[in-house]
Amino acid sequence: MASVTLSELKNIIALRDLPDEHLQWLLDHSESEEFEDGSTMVKTGDPMDYMWFVIEGVGDFYLEVNGKQAFNFKFENNALTGGVGGVLPYSRMTKAPGNNYAVGKVRILKIHKKYFPELEQLNPAFIQKLIGYMTERARYFATQQSQQEKVSALGMLAAGIAHELNNPAAAINGIASELKRRLDANYTLTEKLLRCDISAEHIKAIRDMVLTKESATEKKRLTAMQRMEKEDAFNDWFDANGFKDMQQVTETLCDAGLSIDDFETLRNDVGNTAFSHVLRWLENTLSSSRVMKDLEDASGRISALVGAIKSHVHMDRTNDVQRTNLNTDLENTLTLLGYKLRGKNITVRKILSEQLPEVEAYVGELNQVWTNIIDNAIYAMDKNGELTVETCFNAKDATVKITDSGAGIPKDILTKIFDPFFTTKKVGDGSGIGLDIVQRIVKQHHGEIKVESVPGKTQFQICIPLKQNLSSHQPDKTQVAS
Repeated sequence: MASVTLSELKNIIALRDLPDEHLQWLLDHSESEEFEDGSTMVKTGDPMDYMWFVIEGVGDFYLEVNGKQAFNFKFENNALTGGVGGVLPYSRMTKAPGNNYAVGKVRILKIHKKYFPELEQLNPAFIQKLIGYMTERARYFATQQSQQEKVSALGMLAAGIAHELNNPAAAINGIASELKRRLDANYTLTEKLLRCDISAEHIKAIRDMVLTKESATEKKRLTAMQRMEKEDAFNDWFDANGFKDMQQVTETLCDAGLSIDDFETLRNDVGNTAFSHVLRWLENTLSSSRVMKDLEDASGRISALVGAIKSHVHMDRTNDVQRTNLNTDLENTLTLLGYKLRGKNITVRKILSEQLPEVEAYVGELNQVWTNIIDNAIYAMDKNGELTVETCFNAKDATVKITDSGAGIPKDILTKIFDPFFTTKKVGDGSGIGLDIVQRIVKQHHGEIKVESVPGKTQFQICIPLKQNLSSHQPDKTQVAS
């Protein structure tokens, strides 16, 4: 193994300003080590006892993200790292957070942390320089981790939205098949009506009867037990009057609000021969109408979800200040996070002020605030929890209160939740932005955010002024749509 020379140390960016005697001190108190290409320099969980300088080569640092190793940082002799790695003076790191692999042949010079006090006595300015590298490295690590979380969160949200879209899309596919079957059957059923001399007046009378019954049915809904009893009564009447195989029509006719008296009136009007054909034709017509209503509902769900997405990410609008309705923005956020809410069977209570005025805001940014806080609330709750979203206002402010029934935030953490990069979640479990950015966005809007937490109740309260001048401000570029 080739020993490290004084001239090699002078090539390391972090050591360029050190006098020869200090460089010699480093050589005297350090040891060199070599790694072949692809070998592991540091493993996750290894004790961090040494600071080292890159004499030759590059080390690629990987963190574990969702069970896989993801590239995070490159240790090399450049301006960012200064050619310094490992544990630095005043660092609180005790174990390696990831794996570091050699890229090509790597040579390092490492010094044990027990010599740090002596090194500080020897050259205090150099220690401050190392602390600067440590700060930059920590900032870079945190930024990379934040970006990875944003990408992961975006992927999870996209998967959730795809699931939300898939349900009504699948329903539409099934409805289309059913509607085609019903329309095909209509030819045969109509032909049988015409062979029984059913006139236009008969059809009009049937239609008028159905419309009258539908109006009454909307006002009075039957319980499940009442429906079963009514269908049984229908089947008994059909059997008693010699009309066979009518069970398939009873459910639809019951839902339409028809009664046995209506059957008797209709039979007397069209005659026994045509009666069963009329009922089967009517059942097919009513079912086709119901299927089209289901189609309308399914397509409406897709339109509502697409609308929520567009509004949430502020598509088709500029980044300038806009007036927005916070109730609508919160509803859209709940729609987009619906798959998470249903996954935990969380009950949502909405107490939204109907007279809530619009506020001036960077809408896309405020939507990130609601997404983050609601996502945190869902994460904090076990199954069957309760989420309350409330809005109110006074002469100056609009206030949003988001309350969850989770275990609460411990007191020793409560004061730290707005600190940059602070999180209690695993990578990929978050909404993509931290509460420090949430607080920054609220302050940018001249607002205020407060949090109160006890076991079983955590409430975030966000106040946004109704009127303000934001023209001199620009949106926060550190957050992205999640």
